[in-house]
Amino acid sequence: MRTAKILAASVLMAGVLQSCTPRSEAQTPQTPAVTVAIPLVRQVQDWDEFTGRFEATGAVDVRARVGGYVSAVHFRDGAQVRRGQLLFTLDPRPAQAALAAARASLAQAQAQLSLARTNLTRSEGLLVAQAVSQAEVDAQRGAVQTAEASVAAANAAVRARQLDLEFTRVTAPISGRISDRRIDPGNLVGGGTSTADVLTTIVASGPVYFTFEASEAVLLKYQRQTRQGAAPVRLRLQDEAGFTRSGTLDFTDNAVDTASGVIRLRAVVPNVDGFLKPGMFGQARLAGAGTYEAMLVPDAAVATDQARRIVYVVAADGTVAPRPVQLGPVVDGLRVVRSGLTATDRVIIAGGQRIQQPGMKVQAHVGRITPVAAPEGGQPVTQGAPASSATFANSLSSGD
Repeated sequence: MRTAKILAASVLMAGVLQSCTPRSEAQTPQTPAVTVAIPLVRQVQDWDEFTGRFEATGAVDVRARVGGYVSAVHFRDGAQVRRGQLLFTLDPRPAQAALAAARASLAQAQAQLSLARTNLTRSEGLLVAQAVSQAEVDAQRGAVQTAEASVAAANAAVRARQLDLEFTRVTAPISGRISDRRIDPGNLVGGGTSTADVLTTIVASGPVYFTFEASEAVLLKYQRQTRQGAAPVRLRLQDEAGFTRSGTLDFTDNAVDTASGVIRLRAVVPNVDGFLKPGMFGQARLAGAGTYEAMLVPDAAVATDQARRIVYVVAADGTVAPRPVQLGPVVDGLRVVRSGLTATDRVIIAGGQRIQQPGMKVQAHVGRITPVAAPEGGQPVTQGAPASSATFANSLSSGD
């Protein structure tokens, strides 16, 4: 019994001694390691980014200018056509008959004019001999004038019927790419009105328009910069990484939409190979005025503290401190910092998730900030507003 008590006391004493022993080095919390680097300083240029769609510089709904039966189609669906090229032929026989009737009416009017002039000449001779009165001569002169008017009307009718005959040949009003035929031979179509049957459509080839909307803030910014001349525009399609296409801003609407607070702008874009089609979605970048020296840090180094954007910097003694910053756009994969940092601050660019509270100590390993390589085409990787927004990239500098 006594032996058991001694054994229990020994075990209890060992437990107490073990609890009082200092923790081993492996159990001691280690200072977190982070990677720091000074901000990258370089010349950058702000770009305002917009979304929009491509539009044709000219688009025509091809309609017949006279009604009739379609007798032939003279183009291949989707082909390139030139202005004046024959597209459709309507049955010309009704127009030919109407033209013949108009010419017959013209001949009748000319005969009546000849007779009226002969009667007038005879009456004027009898007036000299005082065989007729002045009133009769005046009546004959009026008959001549009436006959001349009838001839003029008949000539106009002939020209109108000639036009009707010409309009049985439906030609391309502009050069461009034609759509498919909407009417096959043998169908009767109406013509001569805006509600007539659409036979096909043509969109102009060559340059295309890129139309987009900009906020009132963008408009004010560029107006205050008093930009002169046509501004260059860079564009990309939805499946392209870089802004490799170029255009020129050539039109700004004359009023801001009071409902949405935006204004419509348009750029002209070359389309030599015809790759760009009206209705395509795209993004455009409009260069801001001039370049400036900016500090850049990785976008991942920026954290959010309630309504503020912050980055963590490490002092010489390893102490971490947050710095509120004002941000700009992303250029070459790096975020522009407009204010809040100095060129000598050591910014945490990796391991920031290990920061539990300001003022803690860290082990700082020196790293380097490098920009993302520009895509093929030489245009920098610049991110601005989201694709669904018409605002510009500099709106990110608000700091919210």
